[in-house]
Amino acid sequence: MDSVKDDLKAVKERDPACISHVPCFLNFKGFLACQSHRVAHKLWLQGRKVLAVMVQNRVSEVFAVDIHPGTKIGSGILLDHVTGLVVGETAVIGNNVPILHSVTLGGTGKASGDRHPKIGDGVLIGAGLVFWGTLRLVNVLRLVLVLW
Repeated sequence: MDSVKDDLKAVKERDPACISHVPCFLNFKGFLACQSHRVAHKLWLQGRKVLAVMVQNRVSEVFAVDIHPGTKIGSGILLDHVTGLVVGETAVIGNNVPILHSVTLGGTGKASGDRHPKIGDGVLIGAGLVFWGTLRLVNVLRLVLVLW
């Protein structure tokens, strides 16, 4: 429950469109997708993998956010305009990480084991960025894609 509070606080503090906690809690799809992932992840850890994948699939359909239920996500997460986010099973996202839309944290193929990026605490991931493999992004790093 602390993660939910931290996520709500992160959205309120970092997103100027968030005028109060109520619209965020009821309407912000990034926040709702993140909380739905937390439910799916809990089911995954309990061994209820089919149900976890069903929740993940529905979240993907409704919010256009595809986070594998095995993904570990910290607290204080801001998923802003998060359409097109794809995060693989062995990815790890640290605490206080803002992620914008059209981001992929993808794997290296069908091999089992660790195959997705690890995102440290405080790393900002800008819109449109794609990371493949077991890349590790260190704490408090700002990554953005600039097109001229």
